[in-house]
Amino acid sequence: MSSTQALRSIFKGDIVTSDDPGYEDAISRWTTNAVRKAQMVVFVKDAEDASLAVKFALAANLKIAIRGGGHSPSGASSRDGGLVIDLSKYLNGVRVDPDKKLAYVGGGALWATVDKAAIQHGLATVGGTVNHTGVGGLALGGGYGWLSGSHGLVIDNIEQVTIVTADGSILKASSTENPDLFWGIRGGGSNFGVVTEFVLRLHPQRRTVYAGKVIFSPDKGEVLSEILGEWWPRITPKEGVFVALTRDPNRNPCILLALFYNGPEAEGRANFKKIFDVGPLADLTGEIPYENLNGMMLEIATPGLNYYMKGYTLQPQLAKDLIPKVLSRITELSSDGIHNYIAVLLEFVSQSKINSVPKDATPYPRTLTGNAVVVIQWDKLDTPEKLRLAKHAAQEVTKLMPEGDGYSNYSCEATTTTEAAGPSKSQAQFKEHYPRLQAIKKKYDPNLVFDRWFVIEPTRA
Repeated sequence: MSSTQALRSIFKGDIVTSDDPGYEDAISRWTTNAVRKAQMVVFVKDAEDASLAVKFALAANLKIAIRGGGHSPSGASSRDGGLVIDLSKYLNGVRVDPDKKLAYVGGGALWATVDKAAIQHGLATVGGTVNHTGVGGLALGGGYGWLSGSHGLVIDNIEQVTIVTADGSILKASSTENPDLFWGIRGGGSNFGVVTEFVLRLHPQRRTVYAGKVIFSPDKGEVLSEILGEWWPRITPKEGVFVALTRDPNRNPCILLALFYNGPEAEGRANFKKIFDVGPLADLTGEIPYENLNGMMLEIATPGLNYYMKGYTLQPQLAKDLIPKVLSRITELSSDGIHNYIAVLLEFVSQSKINSVPKDATPYPRTLTGNAVVVIQWDKLDTPEKLRLAKHAAQEVTKLMPEGDGYSNYSCEATTTTEAAGPSKSQAQFKEHYPRLQAIKKKYDPNLVFDRWFVIEPTRA
């Protein structure tokens, strides 16, 4: 089956080519600089459609990309001249079994949908802190969230997946069924197939939490560094702080703290008393519905613009001058007004639950101490010069941050083809787990059908 007409005759979903209405919408992405001119976008209705799409691509000699939420900063969900298997249109629902505390989540669902569906039953799972992120990409790459302190990573809450592998087979993967594949997908990204459904473990969750933003002037940077540095080693599972160092909408440098406490407002304010005693310019915190929690950071992730991101490792010992030093540097870097903003985020979430998982339980590293990321945004007019300047700014920030590449989902430099970067980036990402992943790759995808994110080369022996 190599003709589009033959595929249409048996395909339940929608097939869009460059000649069809809606093509531009079909290839659009969260970040404009991740848009690629695909030859064909197939909106699959079920796993059988995804299997047909894989087999068609193989017969037609088309390279494949998988689109869930379309949020990949590296462009992994897009493909020039290739075939995009798009899960977002039809496989975007969530079904909750409150008795078993499980959520059956379509591979193209967004985290906002998961949050809203689960909390109706007083339940939740670890989800993305930007709630219009897709479940699939975040989950397969590890998956941090506000609830990670209590429940670990998203991959630690996956019970089972339905996955279409490189030969079009539709498989279940869990701890008891295809356990090698189940091990590989929990941190190995999209290297092993198209996940059309996730079964996620849910946990009891109160309906409201204390959360919101607190804004400080730049002169408070040193004292905030000191307070956070004292608190960070003692962080508890039910609390978290994200620090954003950037400019406000009037382009004044500022320090924004997003606070989270999994409890009532009175307890939350008491918990963060030392932060409030510093004297914020604005206090936008309060007790909010849980389903709004993962929408707190949306203004730094506006769809339809251009982005460059680079992740770092947040060390357990916070330097007292880190916040003022980084804020001063990004203020200088953003003074020309070329980019809408340059922001550095420091993510303080307890790592103890995450790192209590045995290091060989999944291929995701269990030694990270925390995450930081630089996010650079510019308008729809994309030019090579703006991207070059964004990379330069990120490199300048690198000089001020501790060593380490940090969280893989934050990388714009993820390997997207073996020709582009070779396997070395993947080896660095997966470390001692790489040989085991190579063996699983050889079993399920020996011909590199899936090669859009930290590509794992199959074992050649």
